[in-house]
Amino acid sequence: MPPYWKTFVEQHQLIGREFLLPDDVDLSGVGTDIEILGEANILMEQTESYPGIAVASAGFIPVGNCGIGTGDPYFINVHEGEGGPLYRIYHDEVINEQYDAKTAIAIVLQDYRQLLKHMPS
Repeated sequence: MPPYWKTFVEQHQLIGREFLLPDDVDLSGVGTDIEILGEANILMEQTESYPGIAVASAGFIPVGNCGIGTGDPYFINVHEGEGGPLYRIYHDEVINEQYDAKTAIAIVLQDYRQLLKHMPS
C-alpha cells in the first residue's frame, strides 16, 4: 500500500466507512457505494482474487469494495501518486490477465481525495 494512501485513510479514519457517490458525481455515470478496505483486505483482494491479481502488474491497488453488491472493486494506481484517480474495475471484465483496459477500467473520481466531500456523517 502506498504511504500516501495509508496516511490519507488513517488521517481521516476511513477504513470500513462507506461513501455514496450519485451517478452525477461518479465520472463513469453509474453511481456507487464504496466501502474503504483495511490493509488485510487490500492484500487479500490483490493477491487472491480477480481483478486484483490481473491488474496489480499495471500498478493498481485495491482500496474499496462495492457496498451495494455489484462485486466491482475500486482501485488507485501507484504510478499516478498522491491525488490520482479512483477507479472502478469491472470484475466481470477481468477474469484473467488478458483484459481490455478500455472496457474493464473506469474513472470514478479524478482525485481520490474527493471522497472526503461525500464522507458519511
